[in-house]
Order: sequence, then structure tokens, then C-alpha cells
Amino acid sequence: MAIARSKLTAQGQISVPLEVRRRLGIGPGAVLEWDEADNQMVVRRAGRYSSEDIRQALFGDRVSPPKRLAELKAGVRNNIASRHARR
Repeated sequence: MAIARSKLTAQGQISVPLEVRRRLGIGPGAVLEWDEADNQMVVRRAGRYSSEDIRQALFGDRVSPPKRLAELKAGVRNNIASRHARR
């Protein structure tokens, strides 16, 4: 059963029903994103990505070997030192 229905205007515009706006947490000026998944159009609030979505976009299917906590801390420490080094 559909949550709500919208009608397309001659200018190609639609109104987003109140219940849908509430569920998406959007208001005036919000940006919506349209995507196709499994032969259906999906509309979502732009910027809602999981950490897995971001990892997939950055690295694709490439898998990096696991690192130890000490290696991660050293990498963060080196990055901060290089970014804040006096020149």
C-alpha cells in the first residue's frame, strides 16, 4: 500500500506529501536524490549514506589488509603532525 500520492504538473513538478516529508525529515530547500534500484525509482534525502556506501564509492571492491590498532594510531599521529607542522 502506498504511503501517499502526488500529481505531476505540466512543468514537471511534484508536491511531496506531508507524511513523506515527515518521514524523510525534510523541509523547504531540501535536496532529494532519485535513484533506480531493482526496476523501481527510489527517492531519498540527499546526503544519507551509510559508511558502507562511502567505502564502496571510494574503494570499490578493493579490500585492504586489516591493520593493528598501533598502526592506525601511528597513521593518525603522522597525518596530524604533517598537517599542523610549522613551516
